Amino acid sequence: MGMSRQCSKTGCHGASVATLTYVYRDSTVVLGPLATYAEPHTYDLCGVHAERMTAPRGWEVVRLSGDYTPPPPSSDDLLALADAVREAGRPPRAGTSRPAAPGVAGTPTTPSDEADAGTVEVGRRGHLRMLRDR
Repeated sequence: MGMSRQCSKTGCHGASVATLTYVYRDSTVVLGPLATYAEPHTYDLCGVHAERMTAPRGWEVVRLSGDYTPPPPSSDDLLALADAVREAGRPPRAGTSRPAAPGVAGTPTTPSDEADAGTVEVGRRGHLRMLRDR
């Protein structure tokens, strides 16, 4: 599910809005709009890093677009998100078990977990639980 690609800069979790490519033969850095697909020889950058990007000494910078805006989610992204939510809400099939961590939606909790929280499960619909305070 390709909801949003992150900036390639280490430690940055911003959404990518531009793609950077090096043309080594011409000593050129090309910065343009976000590529449709992530490629191994390109770098995706967030708006902040795209604006601040500088080239190595002696290299030329070619900026194909100065307006770096995040692309809107496509219908494929929204459908993939809806499918993931539906899948999470389905009960496990007979003979299979879903890896789960206590306290995560759709996973069983122990009575001690509920006692600690001061709540009691009174109903369930799909992956949603209705809780009541004690």
